[in-house]
Amino acid sequence: MKSSRTAFLILILGVMIGCGGGGGSSSPVVVNPILADNALLITVNGSLCAGNAFLNKPCVSVTICTPGSATCQTINDILLDTGSYGLRIFKDVLTNVSLPQVSVPSGSLAECIQFADGTSIWGPVKTAKVILAREPAIEAIPIQVIDSTFGTNVRPSQCSNSRTSPSDAGYSGILGVGLLAHDCGPDCANFASNGTYYTCSGGNCTGTTVTLGNQVQNPVALLPGQDNNGVIVQLPSVPAGGAPSVNGSLIFGIGTRSNNMPSGVVTYPADASGSFNTTLINTNTSYSGFIDTGSNGLFFSTSLPSLPSCSSNASWFCPSSTLNLSATNRAATGVPSGTVSFEIANFESLTLSSNSVFDDIGGSGGVGRFDWGLPFFFGRDVFVGIEGKNNPTLGTGPYWAY
Repeated sequence: MKSSRTAFLILILGVMIGCGGGGGSSSPVVVNPILADNALLITVNGSLCAGNAFLNKPCVSVTICTPGSATCQTINDILLDTGSYGLRIFKDVLTNVSLPQVSVPSGSLAECIQFADGTSIWGPVKTAKVILAREPAIEAIPIQVIDSTFGTNVRPSQCSNSRTSPSDAGYSGILGVGLLAHDCGPDCANFASNGTYYTCSGGNCTGTTVTLGNQVQNPVALLPGQDNNGVIVQLPSVPAGGAPSVNGSLIFGIGTRSNNMPSGVVTYPADASGSFNTTLINTNTSYSGFIDTGSNGLFFSTSLPSLPSCSSNASWFCPSSTLNLSATNRAATGVPSGTVSFEIANFESLTLSSNSVFDDIGGSGGVGRFDWGLPFFFGRDVFVGIEGKNNPTLGTGPYWAY
């Protein structure tokens, strides 16, 4: 039985195609991020990113330590992802720490994660001490160490195309801070054929059940103290034509400190898979919607003749002129609902500039799904309420609020 907790990372543009010159902003968009004890700096294609492997790349840093020790290292180029759950870091960058293997009765625990863009990652589950900003340390949490060579020369078929290195993936790791507390949940606790978790012994890996406590978990939900009920993603607006980079903040906790009090936002409760309902008003087409920093565009399937695919890359839209669209987001419970206006510009024209950050790029996505990727976050505060966690103003997660 396949887990319903899909990881939604979509990074379609594998290599920058900007040719230099052209229009657009020539300076990074700089705001004054809230760098408090409970906040991390986000740089979109900025200083925390190791190169521009793709457009709209939101990067943060995390500190990893050997459990029970002060032996730590801070790692940049970690992709911020509100569409997945848990910390995943390539083995290649873990140079100063020793992380114990998580074991189940029949062997070493490993994991295969498949993303919505068709890519995957494979590797063992290990225990780490994790520090986010200046929050108290999470003393022991299961994380995935991405290692395509782990356990067997024949990876599970679902991970036959597993990313092999940071340069191959375009990032050093992923920080999944979405709506859910565990990356697989009850399905993987109850069904060995979940397609996600495997036990490896003697070079063989077979599907296995895994308790919630041994699953890779959303580290925000395990923060000691008060800031474990969710996060706020704050990113500035992007000018027409894009920008080289922008800076923002990832704030831990909702309604727990003076810098994370919700005001003037609407709460949209999500279902058990982290989705709500989206209807594209222009075509009256209904989708299962989600809000995802890990997707670098707005992705949805449509037959609108005014949204043709690009001739150079059919994954992206290339309208003849910028198209104004709108959609209604509706809570999984039915109410409330609200309209979001957005634009889709010509991808090929935009990427003739040297800019890397755009708020109006989109492409064709999976049938029946509407992926509100990183462009949705520019110019608004987005609240991510973790399942089972309460906030007196916004309610109990899982919910999106903006």
